Amino acid sequence: MFYVYILRCNDDTLYTGYTVNLKNRLKRHNQGLGAKYTRGRRPVRLVYFEEIKDKGDALRREYYIKSLTRNQKLNLIRENPYSPNE
Repeated sequence: MFYVYILRCNDDTLYTGYTVNLKNRLKRHNQGLGAKYTRGRRPVRLVYFEEIKDKGDALRREYYIKSLTRNQKLNLIRENPYSPNE
């Protein structure tokens, strides 16, 4: 299983990525070992994710989400809220 995710950074920017281990990836972002973009914007919070079975599909979905405007990404997050208590 692959995951496409959106993080909300401490400076209120959004970061989109993909991974095979969502929990570990989030931990690495918050340890400063994730993407260069998130290193200076910690802590980050997971605000959205999708499960995708195929790596190619996950990469295409990540690319698509990255091409969205900030408002479109916020709408996507609002329409599909992630609750960390689930």
